[in-house]
Amino acid sequence: MVVEKNHRPRIPALNTKFIVLILVSFGLLISDQKNNYLSILRNSITIALHPIQATVDFPQRLLYWIDNTFSERNELIKENKILQEERLVNLQALQRFDSLVQENIRLREILNASAKLNDNVQIARIISADINPFRHIIVIDKGTQDNLYDGQVIVDTNGVVGQILQTSFLSSHAILISDTDHALPIEVNRNGLRTIAQGNGSYDRLDIPYIPNNADIRVGDLIVTSGLGGKFPAGYPVALIDKVSRNPSQQFAYVSAKPTASLNQIREVMLIDEQ
Repeated sequence: MVVEKNHRPRIPALNTKFIVLILVSFGLLISDQKNNYLSILRNSITIALHPIQATVDFPQRLLYWIDNTFSERNELIKENKILQEERLVNLQALQRFDSLVQENIRLREILNASAKLNDNVQIARIISADINPFRHIIVIDKGTQDNLYDGQVIVDTNGVVGQILQTSFLSSHAILISDTDHALPIEVNRNGLRTIAQGNGSYDRLDIPYIPNNADIRVGDLIVTSGLGGKFPAGYPVALIDKVSRNPSQQFAYVSAKPTASLNQIREVMLIDEQ
């Protein structure tokens, strides 16, 4: 019995296949270059592969977008910080400019007011104030070297401020008319009614005691220094009457006045020399 052997088909060697494929490829390239036969196929393949290429390229583009976005954000934050700092610097300079303008206005007012006075006048700057709320004491930058003396009258552009308490060589302490230990002789400018104005520890109110209930005094009356007592010269504005309360069961009316000078806001004052 003869057994037939199975014969497998012969497979060309790989080298032969490779050479054939190269030859076919060169043939297609030469044919496509001359006649452009494969352009439709090439375009179709390109269109078909585009989603795949886009999908593969998406992570890289996403990372680039994120990096670019955060870089721009950091740049904006940095630029905003610089602009904020410049704004603060400019605002500070503007505030200083406004302060200088207001100071110039105040000095002009003081100079104009001092020019209208017949008395000898010096201008001084307030350098400190007592922190005790019940003591209205200030320190000015002039002293005995500027011929200041105890009891000298202090005014500003609007009215009486106070008087010198104690002098030293370079500075002086002064008491404001609002201090609880201060009182000065006054009169109602409208009718000459004389009394005193006492400080009560409030910068915006003076007490006017000992006014009889039937006295001719009204809200809005201007009170000025009377010149009595020899301390304050006559005729300087002190305050405006802002309250008059009469009680028939009491001997005196309750009267208060608002100082014409802004006692807690002044920075420069004038010192009147009557000696």
